[in-house]
Amino acid sequence: MPKLTGAADNAFNRERMAVKQHAAASSGQWISDPRVAIPSLIIAAINAKNLWDEHWEHWEHLPPLEDRIEYDYMNIRTKKFFWGDGDKTLFWNDKVNYHHKDE
Repeated sequence: MPKLTGAADNAFNRERMAVKQHAAASSGQWISDPRVAIPSLIIAAINAKNLWDEHWEHWEHLPPLEDRIEYDYMNIRTKKFFWGDGDKTLFWNDKVNYHHKDE
């Protein structure tokens, strides 16, 4: 690291340089150590699976899609889409999306 001289040699810049040196010395050891990385990935995967399951358990308690209120701002169609039946968006998911067609 370069030495600070003149006006640059102040407490703020010395502290920043010390933090930078500490980060460079200590960051590499945790990232590359498989004894830390592999269990961390396993814990993160278990957490993600638990959150996913909780999310779908919540959906089971909601009323059926056909019975839910469709507000004015939902599913606005000014013209038909050029794919499929023209009513469903490109990323339409039948499990979570429903559109009350005008009758």
